[in-house]
Amino acid sequence: MPHRIGPDRSLLILDDDEPFRRSLSRAMEKRGFEVQAVDSVAAGREAARSRPPAYAVIDLRLGDGNGLELVELLREIRPDSRIVVLTGYGAIATAVAAIKIGATDYLSKPADANDVTDALLARQRDKPLPPENPMSADRVRWEHIQRIYELCDRNVSETARRLNMHRRTLQRILSKRSPK
Repeated sequence: MPHRIGPDRSLLILDDDEPFRRSLSRAMEKRGFEVQAVDSVAAGREAARSRPPAYAVIDLRLGDGNGLELVELLREIRPDSRIVVLTGYGAIATAVAAIKIGATDYLSKPADANDVTDALLARQRDKPLPPENPMSADRVRWEHIQRIYELCDRNVSETARRLNMHRRTLQRILSKRSPK
């Protein structure tokens, strides 16, 4: 049930993770998209205004702002564009906000090119397919702990307090490698 890319194959990729942006760009070009890849909200605004894309993949957290700003701009400039929001820190509230302002879909990293393509080309009435390689529950927990740890400026005691967790337990978790 794969869908085809429309006559306008333009795709804007906005992500500040350079290796990910480069590999996703190559993979999407192989799938037939005409990719323009940028690394900041400012560059994304400029690209969207100069050539409003039919498709967009936008990272949520960027060095110079929030990707949701670009979702709103794209919705104004080109209401028919299909926009997928990507983030490493998936949260229900953020997903709801992204969809409310006009995103077509919302994916958590690590998302591969197949996931992105499926999300971009799915029609409204289609039920999205489950991801091929979803994150394990252990990995989701680890990502959440890392996010809170970073938001607390890497303060173990504050992070433990906010997570309602013993500080020593948190230190053990932080000392280990990320689960698969």
